[in-house]
Amino acid sequence: MTLTLAGCTLPAFAPNGAAEPARPRGESDSASAVGTPAQWTPCPDVPRELVGQAAGGMTYECATVAVPQDWATPDNGKTYEIEMIRIRSERQKNRIGSLLLNPGGPGGSGVDVAVYLSFGQALGGLPTEITDRFDIVGFDPRGVSRSSPVKCISDKDQDANFGADPDPVSQADFDQFAALQKRIADGCAAKYGDQLPFFSTEQAARDLDALRAAVGDPKLTYLGYSYGTLLGATYAQLFPQNIRALVLDGAVDPTEGYIQGSEAQAKGFERAFTNFTEWCGETPGKCPIAPDARGAVTDALAKAENSPVRGDDGREATPGWIFIGLISSLYTESGWTSLAEAIDGLQNGEAKGILDLADQYTERKPNGDYTNLFDANLAVNCADTEGAPSIEEIRRLQGEWRKKYPLFGAALAVGMLPCSYWTGKRDPYPAGPATGAPDILVVGTTGDPATPYENTADLAKMLGVGRVLTWEGEGHTAYPTTDCIRDAVDGYLIDLKVPREGLRCPAR
Repeated sequence: MTLTLAGCTLPAFAPNGAAEPARPRGESDSASAVGTPAQWTPCPDVPRELVGQAAGGMTYECATVAVPQDWATPDNGKTYEIEMIRIRSERQKNRIGSLLLNPGGPGGSGVDVAVYLSFGQALGGLPTEITDRFDIVGFDPRGVSRSSPVKCISDKDQDANFGADPDPVSQADFDQFAALQKRIADGCAAKYGDQLPFFSTEQAARDLDALRAAVGDPKLTYLGYSYGTLLGATYAQLFPQNIRALVLDGAVDPTEGYIQGSEAQAKGFERAFTNFTEWCGETPGKCPIAPDARGAVTDALAKAENSPVRGDDGREATPGWIFIGLISSLYTESGWTSLAEAIDGLQNGEAKGILDLADQYTERKPNGDYTNLFDANLAVNCADTEGAPSIEEIRRLQGEWRKKYPLFGAALAVGMLPCSYWTGKRDPYPAGPATGAPDILVVGTTGDPATPYENTADLAKMLGVGRVLTWEGEGHTAYPTTDCIRDAVDGYLIDLKVPREGLRCPAR
């Protein structure tokens, strides 16, 4: 299975998988021409389709902006359409400007996450201090969801991919899995061909500056989670003079190579799983698989090799689906209870819990359809990746990482296969200082599985103007989880007040 290099698709507090993405607006809606202001129209249907209602006291408007397919040749007439949503509080006063959002992935919908965040702090959304001062602007990056979406993996291949053994040990099993990855990569190449490098992070960062101009802001205020930190860091290197404030939460380290980044994730998930097992030991009343949670998970994976539990829809909870459910649950500390209950359910012949966790992560719908999350994820990651390992090297790393990171190492190694088969041209992002930029806030979580905490200082150092804020908590991303984190980030976004050096916020 292919795992996201940069982490999850929504911040830890968003209702991941709670609803299908709202459909794109009708084809009769025309995109604003390249370089012109966004033309906003009311779109209260978007929150209604996502979560059943609009947030009280909020207005929702949408716009589509055209951007060049290739910023190296912006005048050839070929464009992609970028979808945005602008959310305004009816209480807004002393407006500062727009706060542009990216939830990560790559492949996550910023339109969706902006809607989720509009429901306020009590429901895990943005504080009123922010919504009272900023328009909240979410956008789907090129290739994602509503923005000229990439779609090149069949639902059948998605099921085969996620359901496959995460650690194919025998050569025959490895070759079968590798053949699936090659078929997926070749299918994307056949459909998109010369367009494949245009889905790179650098191209998306140039789009971001066009969106800044389209919303009318002289300088960018931005909140990026997970992969969104890579997008923000790339923007900072390309347009340092156009920055007002950047918050990068859940840092990707652009200086890491592809192999280094995959191993870092293996280490991060292994650490997060260990933290989960320790929680089980300390709170057995909340963890039905205590006292040996690691043993229970390992046993569930082993039993699924030969006798997988069948779900209500007929799908079998194979080792692959169990592994994806495990990954899904570790993104938030609140997911630990769900994981323990799901593994307990498997022990009692019930697959629904683990399959639900997996489907939240993969955005698999009840009818077996998928969103384009992982199509876009693959296109962006492989366009960005220079120096993907050979098949032989992946096979070697699979064995080495299995020993170092027993649950996650082998899977993260074989997860590199698609980009090794990718035939599209590459367009790697820059990895250097943001010379001339103001202070940029880089937020890290000590228990983050997907973007390990060590990345935080590395990204800040690379940028040269990065300032580290630490949350001593669990899960992926921090803002606005606690009062300490929230106050520090709000002060920076509103007043440009950088938190004191070395500030560490307690878990609770």
